Amino acid sequence: MRGALSLIGLQLRLSLARSAQYRWDFVTSGLMTLVWTAIGVIPVFVALHGRPSVAGWSYEAALVVVGWFTLLKGVLEGAVNPSLVAVVEHIRQGTLDFVLLKPRDAQLLVSTSRFEPWRIVDVVAGLALVVWALHALGRVPSPGGVALALTLLGAAVVVLYALWILVVSAAFWVVRLDNLAYLFNALFDFARWPIDVFRGLVALLFTYVLPLALMTTYPVRALLGTLEPRVAVAALAGALAFALVARRTFQAALGRYTSASS
Repeated sequence: MRGALSLIGLQLRLSLARSAQYRWDFVTSGLMTLVWTAIGVIPVFVALHGRPSVAGWSYEAALVVVGWFTLLKGVLEGAVNPSLVAVVEHIRQGTLDFVLLKPRDAQLLVSTSRFEPWRIVDVVAGLALVVWALHALGRVPSPGGVALALTLLGAAVVVLYALWILVVSAAFWVVRLDNLAYLFNALFDFARWPIDVFRGLVALLFTYVLPLALMTTYPVRALLGTLEPRVAVAALAGALAFALVARRTFQAALGRYTSASS
């Protein structure tokens, strides 16, 4: 564990050093993040502002979900996507050898090769939106609710990471995965809406297959004090199951890798 944390710290410092070389790019990207955060509020504003609650969600409560989605998106695009997108290119070009020959776990190496530190702006913007929406609701989360929400945030990151590992594993069988990656990002955008606004097959899909409910709705329910304990336990168990499946799949996929020298 200590070795893994040391490796992650080293990779993060290298990513910070790379970002420091292009400071104006950092500032520009941060400003664009704020613009896109504001744009992301518009659909919820149009759908819910000044109207009765939909599926039990008022405009202010739905804004908490949007803020949590923004926070989680910052984590996804800052700490998960950059490394795993790069490894797909390594697989395609047959240059994954340089990773596999290193005396560290291959999955850990490919998962921490690159970070985008400027995405911290998304995290801060999302957190600010959550605080503002809770203030508008007149709700102060309990310490237990905050702890549970943060635990579910960790579970959501694990699920997002596991899903991306499954996508990366598919690259060992499929030459190009661009469309699959675009589809994943497009589906993830639905997480900005509370799960209760969906019905039928779509609700089942976003709860059990692509668990968007775990990613945003359940943590917000924890903050609002409306999350049932059994749902929280099931969500955490599901995140663990996703991680184990992703680990086994990646290990199996490595057996199919053909290097550039083969």
